[in-house]
Amino acid sequence: MRRRLSFEALPGIPEVRSGDALHELIVHALDAHAIALEPDTIVVVAQKIVSKAEGRFAWLDEVRPSDKARELARITGKDARLVELTLSESTDVLRAVPGVLIVRHRLGYVMANAGIDLSNVPGEVGRERALLLPLDPDKSAAALRDGLRAGTGKTVGVIVSDSFGRPWRNGVVNVALGSAGVPALIDRRGDPDRHGRTLQITQTAFADAIAAGAAVVMGEGSEGMPVVLASGFMPTAPEVDCRALLRPLEADLFR
Repeated sequence: MRRRLSFEALPGIPEVRSGDALHELIVHALDAHAIALEPDTIVVVAQKIVSKAEGRFAWLDEVRPSDKARELARITGKDARLVELTLSESTDVLRAVPGVLIVRHRLGYVMANAGIDLSNVPGEVGRERALLLPLDPDKSAAALRDGLRAGTGKTVGVIVSDSFGRPWRNGVVNVALGSAGVPALIDRRGDPDRHGRTLQITQTAFADAIAAGAAVVMGEGSEGMPVVLASGFMPTAPEVDCRALLRPLEADLFR
């Protein structure tokens, strides 16, 4: 049986500003390039434009670092204001050494700097803005899915993606922060393998895999392609959002 998957960056997405309706920007770009959504389409959207549309900005000159932030800034060599923002978005500091600040984000992700970013974030002369993660990426994905359904008449999957570093490996890989209409995690435990053995531990991070593939055409720098149409995916597993991808604290493998 032949299987074909494709990832296509959607051109024509403008600089996203606070309050913009992402689904309208995407529908306009689809119409402008005569692209139709199909039943097997998953729309992968960069976290950055979701956060921008939701107004998840913080002006650095308005941040007042706490004593803890100043101490962590001294240890890591990072801007104390960014450290304070990181703490405000986190529930625990897991690692603080020169150049590195790893935290457990309030949503459960283990990540560097709570996902706070300065790149590709417009500011003002003499002022810098930081961009925070969405308040609820699964909710953001569901709202975008509803908007695309209303604007196109098509029901598709949606994934909100972001780049993550990985222990013991160089480079970043995109993962799914939020999703709607897709099985973010596919549980294969109990299924037989090709030789009749029963799978014991296999769970596939489907949404992460799609996000990683989309990043190849989305890019990580100045490409300006924050929306990707992934096609050819027809999973039959039940829909679950990205909360299923988070390993429970009691199952933490490293603490």
